[in-house]
Amino acid sequence: MSIKLVLLDQLTACHHDKSWFVPLDEMLRDVTATQALSLNDEGQSIWRLVNHLTFWNETWLDRFIKGEVVMDNSIDNDETFIINPSQVSEEDWQKSIAHVGATFSRWIQAVEESDDAKLGMTIPSYFNAPWWNVISNLCIHNAYHIGQIMMLRKKVRGEMI
Repeated sequence: MSIKLVLLDQLTACHHDKSWFVPLDEMLRDVTATQALSLNDEGQSIWRLVNHLTFWNETWLDRFIKGEVVMDNSIDNDETFIINPSQVSEEDWQKSIAHVGATFSRWIQAVEESDDAKLGMTIPSYFNAPWWNVISNLCIHNAYHIGQIMMLRKKVRGEMI
């Protein structure tokens, strides 16, 4: 089995292929904007987590496509969770769901179109890590937050998944 197939398996498991855990697209299905905005005791919400995932998946996808990583130490991770208060309608929530889904689809396409040489290239500005390792860890990051979304969904919808 190739590294590419493993990465594609991880990306699809996070996005839409129900296997070891319920994927993000299923977690977000039938969640309303009001439910997505509901905060837990730690001040986290489904919508905030979706914004965070979108930010980091897009940031690393852009780096992967460009083939260069310029580390931006000015990024405040807390700001990646922020929701624009003027954009909290049901329509805006559906746009957020579509946006994160499209980002996963773009990642899947980018990996499908990559060869083993690109996936094995190291990133000097990022601990000399190979791209396959960064993508794999991005999937772990996604899975972690998808688990948080699952717990929040259970709470706001009063359901068992």
